Amino acid sequence: MTSDDNGIEVGGLVRDFKKGPRAVDGIDLSVAPGEIYGFLGPNGAGKSTTVLMLTTLLPPTDGTARVAGHDIRREGARVRAAIGVALQEAALDPLLTGREHMRLQTALQGVPRRERAARGDELLTRMGLADAAGRRVGGYSGGMKRRLDLALALVHRPRVLFLDEPTTGLDPSSRSELWREVARLAREDGVTVFLTTQYLEEADVLADRVGIIEAGRLVAEGAPETLKAQIGRPALEVVPRDALQRDALAEVLERFGSAAAAPPHAAAVRLSRGNDALADVVRALDAAGIAIADFQLHAPSLDDVFLAKTGKQLVSGEEPDEQAPADRVTEPVAS
Repeated sequence: MTSDDNGIEVGGLVRDFKKGPRAVDGIDLSVAPGEIYGFLGPNGAGKSTTVLMLTTLLPPTDGTARVAGHDIRREGARVRAAIGVALQEAALDPLLTGREHMRLQTALQGVPRRERAARGDELLTRMGLADAAGRRVGGYSGGMKRRLDLALALVHRPRVLFLDEPTTGLDPSSRSELWREVARLAREDGVTVFLTTQYLEEADVLADRVGIIEAGRLVAEGAPETLKAQIGRPALEVVPRDALQRDALAEVLERFGSAAAAPPHAAAVRLSRGNDALADVVRALDAAGIAIADFQLHAPSLDDVFLAKTGKQLVSGEEPDEQAPADRVTEPVAS
């Protein structure tokens, strides 16, 4: 999958609800083919509404968007044929086996009959579900259900994959396994991935770029490292071996930047020259005769970026955005 049409192009996208808020307020974004794009925002910011529009489940009020080279307003059927979607709540039948789910999905997606069994077995194996393929899904763990849902979204070899909170509720091991598969899809198969997540660590690990949406507007966009570098300098926290040297330690550290918050037994400084100052700090402490018990460098995180851009903290485990009500999904596009 190397087509230039694997990407997403959005211009001035708007969604108004009758007797309700402007959920999406003119966002512009571009996702390159084979890129993993993390879409972040607090509850009610417009993440889910944006995804519903890009997947043609909700018509936009204004603006344009092309997904996999097709216009979401005029070519909805072609968009749907080119994308895979794994929503937060997996639509699985507990009475069907994993293999039966694959058989049904390959038929619904128009996979040629002679290829269905092989395609289903290929994806079950890739997701680590081959041994459980004959078991009813009702007995699957949460991680197994998420991996099966991802496999179902891939049966027709989509060019663009939408993942809505894909690892919510998973244990760390299951989350890591899903991360590896998503990264492999982008790296080896050239699939473009549009990822909404409440785990900032997930976006930091997976995403080539992230976009932060607040009150329907895109307030920040860029590579995670670039955004973190814009927020501020790293903080150095040091614990002296002798607690009585804490004040002397603080005086030495302040030569290298501005004092930062630290526990009572430690001193911290936000380094003016960033990591380049570490060697000079160590030499200065040694010259002052201050022995060190602990020495930690705290780099800016996506949490810091999120707080700076939205004024809020994104807490893992909070409820997802409220979905658009069903009666609104079929509402005609405003003229």
